[in-house]
Amino acid sequence: MEIRKIGVIGAGQMGSGIAQVAAQSGYEVVLMDVEELSLKKGLEAIRRSLDRFLRKEKITQEEAEKALARIKTTLNPADFADCDLVVEAIVENESVKGKLFQTLDKVVKPEAVFASNTSSIPITKLASYTSRPERFIGMHFMNPVPLMKLVEVIRGYKTSDEVTRVVMATAEKMGKVPVEVNDYPGFVSNRVLIPMLNEAIQAVMEGVATPEAIDTVMKLGMNHPMGPLTLADFIGLDTVLAIMEVLHEGFGDSKYRPSPLLKKMVQAGLLGRKSGQGFYKYDEKGNKIG
Repeated sequence: MEIRKIGVIGAGQMGSGIAQVAAQSGYEVVLMDVEELSLKKGLEAIRRSLDRFLRKEKITQEEAEKALARIKTTLNPADFADCDLVVEAIVENESVKGKLFQTLDKVVKPEAVFASNTSSIPITKLASYTSRPERFIGMHFMNPVPLMKLVEVIRGYKTSDEVTRVVMATAEKMGKVPVEVNDYPGFVSNRVLIPMLNEAIQAVMEGVATPEAIDTVMKLGMNHPMGPLTLADFIGLDTVLAIMEVLHEGFGDSKYRPSPLLKKMVQAGLLGRKSGQGFYKYDEKGNKIG
């Protein structure tokens, strides 16, 4: 099978990034969200990203224009009917994702491949919402998608060898480095990363140090490019919480218990950069204040 047309569902930070790299790689792209405003914001994010590449002379004006021309937007799942690969990049909630895949299963051609950009939810479970578990796979891109090379490729219990091969090749054509991992909660990246962020949050709650101090220790002591609390704000504290809850439920181990402070901050709407405040405050462009 050959991938020529890719559908992307969710025009947020991850979905718009996936749409951009797919379009830059020569694929025709259909980008969907639930409202026109979200699609408008997604396209604006893609234009800003392409402009940055232009200023750094990594692409030409013609390449940027061709990439944008390959992206079509829609509010209707039926417009994915002839897509060869459909990548879901919506909220990290199994029920919401499951209902979406049930809808897609009815309108997308049977030979198409479904992929989820889930950060932690088992692929086998998501595949069970469809009639094509052998054509269902995980494609976990890293944020920001246009810059980060890694894609975790997660096979479900019934994912076929052919689908895995095609998806690995598609990721490579997008300029990514695909790494195949097994279907466990959090996979590799978030099973290792998110508990570290949770522990940093717990250290704040216990008064071990300020957020600034914790971030400085990890940057200068462990050579991390970004401190864990800054990174948690960047990812979104609601997403960090959702992944911790999947890990806690999936493994049944108390070491994956979400920090009470993390829960309180999410309940209070302090979600990080996207809400303007988390462990730090941010302006409308997402830059730290102070």
